[in-house]
Amino acid sequence: MSPELHAHAEAWSFPLLITSTLAMVALVYSRGWFRLRSDFPNTISAWRLATFWTGLCFFWIVVGSPLSALDHNSLTVHMINHLTLMALVGPLILIGAPSLPLSRGLPARLGRSAHDFFTRNRQMQRLGRLVTHPTFCWVFATATVIGWHLPAVFRLAVRSHGWHDLEYACFILAGLLFWLPVAQSATGACQRPRWSVPVYLFLATLPCDILSAFLVFCGRVVYPSYLSANRIFNFSTLQDQQCAGALMWVFVTFAYLLPAIVITMQILSPEGAHSQQLGRHVIQPLASQLSGSQTEVV
Repeated sequence: MSPELHAHAEAWSFPLLITSTLAMVALVYSRGWFRLRSDFPNTISAWRLATFWTGLCFFWIVVGSPLSALDHNSLTVHMINHLTLMALVGPLILIGAPSLPLSRGLPARLGRSAHDFFTRNRQMQRLGRLVTHPTFCWVFATATVIGWHLPAVFRLAVRSHGWHDLEYACFILAGLLFWLPVAQSATGACQRPRWSVPVYLFLATLPCDILSAFLVFCGRVVYPSYLSANRIFNFSTLQDQQCAGALMWVFVTFAYLLPAIVITMQILSPEGAHSQQLGRHVIQPLASQLSGSQTEVV
């Protein structure tokens, strides 16, 4: 281990607040998952529980482990953290179908209050339709990626713990919102044409490609704070920046375009229309049934 890594490991302190919060979320989800399995055995499979827990583990690694401090020393590590939150944590949590297990895992009275607040409040319904619309999801995710990589904003996150925490919050929220239309399309919960999802994913790669190309080919250090930082890799600050840009380009290309290709093949297959029909006529009514029963007392 290099001296810099050793120093970071020794200076790291266990993040009790974030760890306890994630543990509580995991316990509530697990409780709701077991209740759903008890009432409706074929509703939610074990692999969804596993993906949700995996998403929370990756979340903790980024924001709670010593890796979270190393992004002040390397733009490559900084980029790994951002990509993990947006392209791994977000979809893994959504694959876990969190809304029903989390609502079922809450105490009965709290579950009823939360259900009534989000389903009967017109303002919340309007807000929900706005923030889950694909256009808003795309714009928010793109603004998060580009905005937090502007030098002036980037400098704020490096110098302030508060801004750094806000940056993490924006990226996890952007990851969840960005992948939400894709998840809705996969379950048939979306009324929009399914062919719009590959277009949505392809368009999302363009801002990331522009940013990554700039980091690789601009020929200068964009973020001067790394010039005085202790190096944890055996290459220069400019090389570290180029590595971060290349990593972003490769990771985003695979993370966004592979699902787009898979969805396109499903649409073109003879079973594609049948699968979407099944999602609308079977999955959605089942979700409604579960939502209606979520307020039962244990």
